[in-house]
Amino acid sequence: MPGFTLELDEDQKTLQTWLHEFATDVIRPAAAEWDEREQTPWPIIQEAARAGIYSVDLFASAREDQTGLSLPITMEELFWGDAGIGLAIVGTTLAAAGVVANGTVEQIVEWVPAMFGTQTDVKLGALAVSEPGAGSDVSAMKTTAVYDGASDEWVLNGVKTWITNGGIADVHVVVAAVDPALKARGQASFVVGAEFTGRGLSQGQKFKKHGVRASHTAEVVLSDLRIPGSCLLGGKDKLDERLARARERLSTGGIDGSSGTRSQAAMATFEASRPSVGAQAVGIARAAYEYSLDYAKDRVQFGRPIVENQGIAFMLADMKTRLDAARLLVWRAAWMGRNNVPYTSGEGSMSKLFAGEAAVDITEKAIQILGGNGYTRDYPVERWHRDAKIYTIFEGTSEIQRLIISRAISGHKIA
Repeated sequence: MPGFTLELDEDQKTLQTWLHEFATDVIRPAAAEWDEREQTPWPIIQEAARAGIYSVDLFASAREDQTGLSLPITMEELFWGDAGIGLAIVGTTLAAAGVVANGTVEQIVEWVPAMFGTQTDVKLGALAVSEPGAGSDVSAMKTTAVYDGASDEWVLNGVKTWITNGGIADVHVVVAAVDPALKARGQASFVVGAEFTGRGLSQGQKFKKHGVRASHTAEVVLSDLRIPGSCLLGGKDKLDERLARARERLSTGGIDGSSGTRSQAAMATFEASRPSVGAQAVGIARAAYEYSLDYAKDRVQFGRPIVENQGIAFMLADMKTRLDAARLLVWRAAWMGRNNVPYTSGEGSMSKLFAGEAAVDITEKAIQILGGNGYTRDYPVERWHRDAKIYTIFEGTSEIQRLIISRAISGHKIA
């Protein structure tokens, strides 16, 4: 057996270097512009596609890495470049994860490539879960999917909100309630192709955000949207079996229909994505730490670099410690997920919780180290601070992550 190591292998180092060069040469120079424009950075996405970064192949090969580390490495480097542009590039992968987690092999082969398109014809994907009244409480979802047996179609109605690429995506993965009485256990995922945009699927309000402003976020409105039965991820037979088991358990008082398990459409996607989301936060935090360290070495006050003052040096020491701890938690969760090691203590949630809160703390300290300069848009740390905050909110708030962890470690139903 090989000895324990945290050393990356040659393929991982090559991947890291390649992505870092792209982030340095393409993403960073454009970051401030697209943050101000608050528009989808199509030229950057297209450049990423030409480079082979925005592609099925990259993310498929990353998922095949037996250590589980290639995907968090990818996320960290892209988001070190810029979180808004990074999210515009990788937002499709969340929809792809929804298909992989819930779909059949045939559906995965058909729909995942359709979300990315080609180097010359770029497409986007979107995962539509959250609703105006169902954010952290996924079981409160109101969007419905009703099966029409006569035409073998599903009819979807509802409003989704806070959707990355919502309304502009070529492929939407929509989570809806097929049996509302079962709450989260009565939900299923549906894939909706581009041909239905304007025929029951439309974009609602586009949100103007505090951070990650280069990433498109909007409502998705579903109005009597009729899609073929084949668009149900996993197929109807599998859904019927799952619903029958849930109804039987509910009738005997075995479940309340609201707890999170892999069988739920939304939860399976979120559980798989948490380490990757944590890695995004690590990328932002690392950018802020590195920038502040260089600034503190160069900035001279009272005749010496400010890094020689304990007040600054100790802040940098705390930033580096939290940064490395966050990355290690992400790597552990990514390795566990790839190797089917159960999250017995909520390790996936731990990684996202700690990394998100570390990113907020580290970027705030970066502003403090830069002083007045840090508060202006002439320096990137204020943007990184704005970008970091979303990581304590989306993909499960910090409070929800703590709820998951506390339930896992206690074995009790913490409310």
